[in-house]
Amino acid sequence: MQRDMDYVRELLLDIEGKERPGLKDLLPVNAGNAEYLKLAEHLRMLVDEAGFVSGIPAHNLAGKNWLDLRLTWQGHDFLNSVRDPETWVKTKKGALAAGGWTVDILKDLAKGFIKKQLEEHTGIKL
Repeated sequence: MQRDMDYVRELLLDIEGKERPGLKDLLPVNAGNAEYLKLAEHLRMLVDEAGFVSGIPAHNLAGKNWLDLRLTWQGHDFLNSVRDPETWVKTKKGALAAGGWTVDILKDLAKGFIKKQLEEHTGIKL
């Protein structure tokens, strides 16, 4: 399964907006197996690899489940850098134009757009 950064961004927003959700709290009503697998794999990457989310692993017959999901400090930082939809669109466009990216590059690119906006609004060079 490929990592879907639009899905990651929406997932981080969803986790932030709920009080310590579990995997099932993040699934749409009547979600099918494909939706469950996509969510489970992206949560695994966010918890085990990116460190953007912390949670309690709970294994069941269907596989790994997660309880008590919360954004980490790093997760909050990444989400804050891509929270604004316009900044997110510009960030993705810039990354695609470069022909490749990592999560760190996406975050740095988004921070660059935010810095530019701050300079324009405040007149202070950052």
